[in-house]
Parts: sequence; C-alpha cells; structure tokens
Amino acid sequence: MRYIFNFPDIGEGLEEGTILEWYVTKGQAVKSGQALVRMETDKVVTDIPSPKNGTIAATFGNVGEIVHVGSPLVEIEMEGVFGAEAVAEAQAPVTAPIEEEGAAVVGTMELAGKNALLAASDEGSSKQEPETKPLRKVLATPLARAMARDLNIDINQVTGTGPSGRVTKTDIETYHPTKKSTTPVEQHETYQQPSSAGESITYEPLTQIRKAIAKNMINSKLNAAHMSVFEEVEISNLMSIRERYKTIYTDKNTKLTYLPFIVKATVNALKQHRQLNAQIDLENDRMIYKNYYNIAIAIDTPEGLVVPVIKDADRLSILEIAQKITALSDKAKARKLTLEEMKDGTFTLTNYGSIGGIYATPVINYPQAGILGIGRIVQKPIVKNDQIVVGNVLPLSLSVDHRIVDGGEASRFMNCILEYLSDPVMMMME
Repeated sequence: MRYIFNFPDIGEGLEEGTILEWYVTKGQAVKSGQALVRMETDKVVTDIPSPKNGTIAATFGNVGEIVHVGSPLVEIEMEGVFGAEAVAEAQAPVTAPIEEEGAAVVGTMELAGKNALLAASDEGSSKQEPETKPLRKVLATPLARAMARDLNIDINQVTGTGPSGRVTKTDIETYHPTKKSTTPVEQHETYQQPSSAGESITYEPLTQIRKAIAKNMINSKLNAAHMSVFEEVEISNLMSIRERYKTIYTDKNTKLTYLPFIVKATVNALKQHRQLNAQIDLENDRMIYKNYYNIAIAIDTPEGLVVPVIKDADRLSILEIAQKITALSDKAKARKLTLEEMKDGTFTLTNYGSIGGIYATPVINYPQAGILGIGRIVQKPIVKNDQIVVGNVLPLSLSVDHRIVDGGEASRFMNCILEYLSDPVMMMME
C-alpha cells in the first residue's frame, strides 16, 4: 500500500515551511518516528518524523523550496499491509514526536514542545487517483513569482513542474506564451540572476525568520500604542565594578559585560512598577500582571533577530545572569535554541549599542508592555560636584504600550533603573 504523508501543521496557524535538509532518499527503509526532513518554519527549525514504517517511494520538494501545510512531503510504501488492515493503517493516529531546534523571533512564541504529537487524521492519506479541480491560486516559489512579475508573465498560465505542480524559476525561464505576441520591450527584457556584482536588481526569497519578524513587527505596531522615553545615566561606578570583577568571571569561563547589571536593575525596577510586567486583555476587560520575571534578550544572528528568555531572572545572581546570556547567545548563533528557551518573556531588552546605535525607538515585543533599548556608551562632559568632568554616559530608550503604561509611570520606571545603574551596590543590597 502507498501512503502519502503531507506536511503537518505543527501549531499556531503554520502555513508553510522551507526544506533545509532531506534525511531520506527514494528506496530507503524508514521506521515510525525516524526523521525524514528538516524544515524551517516562521517559528522553529524542526525535524519532521515519519508517521509509518515502510520504504520511501518518493520525496516532494528540493532543498530551499517552500512547502505549504497539507502538501505532500513523502510517499511511503508500506509492505505487507493490505485490505482492511491498510485502511486501518492509513487512518491510525500519527504519534511520532517532533524534535525542535528553535529559531523563534520577536514575540512570545507559544508552540507545542518536544512531546508534541502530529494530528491524527489530516496529515496523511492513502494514495488515490488525483482529482482534477481548479486551483484558486497557483502554487509557485517566491523567486518564480518575482520573475513572473518582472517579465509581465501571467503565472496562472505557466505549467508548473515542481512538487504538487508548483511553478519554479526554471518554468518561468522556459515559458513561451503562444496566444500573445510580445512587445519590443518584452522581447529584450531578461531576468538577471543574483550571482554577479554590478547588476541593477537582485531577487532573494524571504527566509521564514524574516517573514516572522515582519509579521510580528506589524502585529506589534497595529495592536500596541507605542510611546518612547529617552534618558541617560552616568555609569563610571558601574564601569569600575565591572573592571574589578571581569578577570574573576573570565576564570569562571564567563564574560562580564554591562548587560547582566542592566538585567538586574530592570528586574528590580519591574518589581516596583508592575504595569511594566503586565499585558492587557481587552476581550475580558482585565489586566494580567505577571508575578514572575522572565527577561527576553534580543540577539542579532546572521539569519535574523531572535529573542531567547532568561527565566526567573529575579532569582539569579549577576554571575548566573551573565552565564545565561552567554549560553543563550551561543545557542542562538548556532540555531540550537529550543522553544522552551524562547517563550513566556515578560519584558524585553535590546542591546543595539553593542553594534553602534545611541538612541532608538524599539518596537514592543507584543503582547508585553515595554521594551528597553540600550545604546552605546559615550564619553561626554557632565557636571559633577559643580565641576565639569568627563563622564561615561549610557543612553537608554524605553518604549511602552501607552494603553497599559502612562507617561508618568514610564518615567518613574526609567528613573528607578537609572538609580540602580548609577549606584550598582544599591541593587545588590535589596
């Protein structure tokens, strides 16, 4: 019996995924639960397991191609399964667990974890004769769509040769309309490949991470009333403490930056200003105040921005926070974050100053109430004891959801952080 396994919806309204790596080839024997293919979705990089025992009769899609939920992934030959047993096998629940290696992006990512099960009834079906029915929208790769637009080609008229009839780049390049003569402009227009320098346009398909970033940024701007407050704090005392202890931390294989101190100061301030550690629930006419403090840290990676979470940061020492930041940063850059490490943040920090920015208007990690941007430390003249001296100034930018946090409360919260950072010993004494 032949069994077609379709790309499953692994949660949160997933629509598509990109094939990163095939683990199986045609003719290879597989067992239930064995990894078939690695997929990148907008929330996670995950291995999709086989739902059945058998032999791979066909795989659908090449590395780099996008597969929509419900489209075929593999066709499995289940030897020795016939008649009523075949029907029962095809309808049996799919129970192979999905192993995630996460790449979630800005936002609290709630998704099934390592013990998640694939849905039973609509992820696989026994092979039947294909039905001929019109498609509402032609399947095509993003690159093929871009090429078709550039060349004024109606993509609905192109016969797709990719998996499930998907129109590919090659189909666009080899397409020759028969009913319509081309204009002189069309006859001379060619699609430029994005491989060499000096070209006027380069097309690159969006990655799943970039799609998710775009989606979450728009979601935040549409659903939260952004307001920003900017401040500066002189941190010479903090710099002195860091300089004194960084060698000790190095001996413990931990790099001591300013970020752990800022995390500690933020947590202490959140305890005194609970509006900043909350979210609004308009559907039920209520506020939700979090009595735990999970600090999300925005990390820049080659693939895009990811936001892992330091859980229960209020219970951690400066050393433990520094170790967490180092571990999460290393895993983020290696694309080995798990979903558990990405979810349930209550407040976010973004350290753009490590690259070079001074001030910014950070976008809230919706549905959180606020995000603190950390700028680049600069030396500038300050007044200290009625004298003008050189100060080490840290710029901070706070964005809040004005539906939750009033301007006065935002300023008081910021002042609290400034006080802790200007006198670091104070936050250790509480």
